[in-house]
Amino acid sequence: MQAGTQPGVFRIAAVQMASGPNVQGNLHEAARLVAMAAEQGAKLVALPEHFAIMGIKDRDKVAVREAEGKGPIQQFLSDTAKKHKIWLVGGSVPLVASVPGKVRNSCLLYDDKGELIARYDKIHLFGLDLGNEHFHEETTIEPGGEVVVANSPFGRLGLSVCYDLRFPELYRAMKEVDIILVPSAFTETTGKAHWEALVRTRAIENLAYVLAPAQGGYHVSGRETHGNSMIVDPWGVILDRLQRGSGVVIAGVNPLYQASLRKSLPALTHRTLHRV
Repeated sequence: MQAGTQPGVFRIAAVQMASGPNVQGNLHEAARLVAMAAEQGAKLVALPEHFAIMGIKDRDKVAVREAEGKGPIQQFLSDTAKKHKIWLVGGSVPLVASVPGKVRNSCLLYDDKGELIARYDKIHLFGLDLGNEHFHEETTIEPGGEVVVANSPFGRLGLSVCYDLRFPELYRAMKEVDIILVPSAFTETTGKAHWEALVRTRAIENLAYVLAPAQGGYHVSGRETHGNSMIVDPWGVILDRLQRGSGVVIAGVNPLYQASLRKSLPALTHRTLHRV
């Protein structure tokens, strides 16, 4: 019997893309991949960071920023969730910031009726100066400042984006969550060294499932992203992964199994330093 057909088990999916500068082209590809996930029985589907645009220049996303609740990217997410009757995570959408010339890098969660349930603005902004690679997200992105957890039919969902993965205090601040969402666009350099280790660690230390969709491939800008979208269970086991290129990873979530692990290894209740 497949995991997704066991009593109480539901399927989740992570979409991997290699997005380019054309928003409509990216949305078309996202639609194809989300449909593929839905056809395989996924009830919660997550798109990667920057799924709608990875421009030639970082500033290209500013030109297509949207106000919350308006614009073609958000309309696509709402319509797609409603069409397939799924909960859909828009990995990150460039939304209007309070600072001119910048965006909020916002993870948006829609329910199966196409309603916006939660918005998380990426808090930790990526910076890297290593060899010929230079990234400074603060030049085009305004950071968020609020931890966001959403209630859903699948349990408590903790929202985060990419570079947030390196900051365990964010996930502790979520309290007890059942599924951690980490839509990402890790570089190949940092990804091959740290991505898998970080994703599995967040799963293990929080005894939570981690749904980690990623960008994976070469982009028009010359950037190479690491891919390796994956779904990891609360024991740190990788249930499914895709190394490169566009596609879908899918796995079953078993709440009873998760509860049994938390009972057998009650690490979340053994914390003491947070009380100091």
